[in-house]
Amino acid sequence: MMLEKLIVFVEEYSMEVALEILLPKMLGALDYQIITFSCKNELLKQLPERLKGYSTWLPKSWSLLVLVDRDDDDCHNLKQKLEEYAQSAGFITKTAASSLCGFNVTNRIVIEELEAWYFGDWNAVQAAYPKVPATIPQKAPYRNPDAIKGGTWEALERIFQRAGYFSTGLRKAECARSIARHMDIHQNGSHSFSMFRGAVQAVLAPGT
Repeated sequence: MMLEKLIVFVEEYSMEVALEILLPKMLGALDYQIITFSCKNELLKQLPERLKGYSTWLPKSWSLLVLVDRDDDDCHNLKQKLEEYAQSAGFITKTAASSLCGFNVTNRIVIEELEAWYFGDWNAVQAAYPKVPATIPQKAPYRNPDAIKGGTWEALERIFQRAGYFSTGLRKAECARSIARHMDIHQNGSHSFSMFRGAVQAVLAPGT
């Protein structure tokens, strides 16, 4: 069945800002909606009831995508929790489906944070903030965008501040808006971004 609408759950406003720019690049004219929570804990707290509500009326041609930061959680345990929430509400998840056909909820863990996607497309960061060094992706601490130690947004903030940006602290929504405009959805060194892109592609083209 052809997808008619994608609903995305996110845990923070900066992810919403980025996706408002990135999703149209992936979805074209397809209808979508982003539902944003105040934080990760609030998303996890409200998600079971929200999913139960959706299960009573969601058209089969609509799909739900849940994006959650891993932070310090065990990735397997966090994913299992999301899967249980969806299955308890009566949904079939992409992970549980026997094929790409027939699922209506996809759960994805963003490892480690949205900012890992920026490190994965440093050309976009440079386009938005030209004074940052071009050599960042070649330096050992940043070669794997999803394994930056000490916090990804903190690392990004330090780089920006050394380059003369955000002297009073990283403004995440502003940063998301500026960088996402330049991001190439087809080229990103972050594995979690690739997983997100793959999830969207699977929803768009089930069974392929």
